[in-house]
Amino acid sequence: MRKIFALLMIIMTSTMIYAQDKRRVVMMQTTAGNIRIELYNETPLHRDNFVRLVNEHFYDSLLFHRVIKSFMIQAGDPMSRHAQPGVFLGDSSLNYTIPAEIRTPQIYHKRGAVAMAREPDEVNPEQRSSSCQFYIVWGKRFSSQAIERVQERLDTIKGGIKLTDEMISTYRKTGGTPHLDGTYTVFGEVTEGLDVIEHIQAVMTDDDDRPVDDQRILKAIVVE
Repeated sequence: MRKIFALLMIIMTSTMIYAQDKRRVVMMQTTAGNIRIELYNETPLHRDNFVRLVNEHFYDSLLFHRVIKSFMIQAGDPMSRHAQPGVFLGDSSLNYTIPAEIRTPQIYHKRGAVAMAREPDEVNPEQRSSSCQFYIVWGKRFSSQAIERVQERLDTIKGGIKLTDEMISTYRKTGGTPHLDGTYTVFGEVTEGLDVIEHIQAVMTDDDDRPVDDQRILKAIVVE
């Protein structure tokens, strides 16, 4: 009986650990295809906020209102749902912010990283995140010389941000936006649909970086 009890305790403990480690997953259906996003447990405030907004259907019908080639695509402006063509977007949000959960160097701006936008340091020294606007990194691949220049810039940031060997290898081989490391909260990553990100980041945009042809989130759902 004691052996059976011990075995049950091991199974229960293992199940609890698995449940804690398992990531929440969001599927975004867009006009360009589907994007699957895994949310990090290391950033619970951002994870839970994003899941809540998805469950409330907040992101349904919103636009990718800011798109910069070889950099990122951004969405989450509530005013974009019914915006007319050519209207400037990006200034609207919900009436709260999220405390920063920056986890560099473990979590960084590799290609496919999902992070929250925010106001600049001048008005937001705590680097608190927007309640709803997020961006997905595309970025570019960096040469050794370019990485050195990025590191020189990161050295000037308060506290200093040191790129690890893993980060440098990823930025050289896969790509990303290392100059944003240590300053914005990355809270997830794209696990399926990088081809969709690649397509959206390359579309034609106007002078305000808004796509000329709307790139829209049709529906976002929590699938796991």
